[in-house]
Amino acid sequence: MVGQGTLGLELIDDAPDVDTILVGIGGGGLIAGLAAAAKARAQAAGRRIRIIGVQAENAAAIPPSLEAGHPVEIETQPTIADGILVARPGDVPFDLIKELVDEVVTVTDDDIARAILTLLEQSRVVVEPAGAVGVAAILAGKVKDSGNTLCVLSGGNIDPLLLQRVVAHGLAASGRYLTVRIPLPDRPGQLARVSALVSQAGANVMEVMHTRHGQGLQISEVILQLSIETRGAEHTELTLDTLRRAGFDPEVVPD
Repeated sequence: MVGQGTLGLELIDDAPDVDTILVGIGGGGLIAGLAAAAKARAQAAGRRIRIIGVQAENAAAIPPSLEAGHPVEIETQPTIADGILVARPGDVPFDLIKELVDEVVTVTDDDIARAILTLLEQSRVVVEPAGAVGVAAILAGKVKDSGNTLCVLSGGNIDPLLLQRVVAHGLAASGRYLTVRIPLPDRPGQLARVSALVSQAGANVMEVMHTRHGQGLQISEVILQLSIETRGAEHTELTLDTLRRAGFDPEVVPD
């Protein structure tokens, strides 16, 4: 708690105009210590500060605990934010959260993946999933009208292979990467035609799989599976519409 309290004081001293602080919640120790220190320092300075806690949607024990008025244990589901994958808040932290934390919101794994990708691209910062939930809450529109807002990015402990998967998932969640399956007649030139249409739409083919084997395929049909990089959701729709207008029937493969 000493280190966490010191962090709270440093946040206020280094950012004297901050109105809101977003912090991830697992067991509750970090946000409890930070909230106690930050609110005490803000009160001494004669101003008010909001503390917002953020939990992974699949491990959100704080909201039902607040509703019950005491810590309750939940059944968690898998989440990429394993650093805050906690089924029950601690007794002492919960009492402080109940008293000092103004709001608690939850974010999905898609939200977290988008946040990690945004931090990589725009800030050149590698943040583990549990540490990126504050940014995820902002990007997902879970936090509004918060004035000058500060997010605690707690931890960069992320395996490179997991980071690779998270980046790919973040691109897909942002509408910038998609995989489509397109049934084609089995005749020469179809693959070239589809590739030309994707290029015409300004998208980029990253990977191609072309197969004549699959359940439900006619003897004269093939399936073309493309992984495509786009600039965002609108560009994705433009690319799909370009294919549809040419008579193809692209099916988006879930991530």
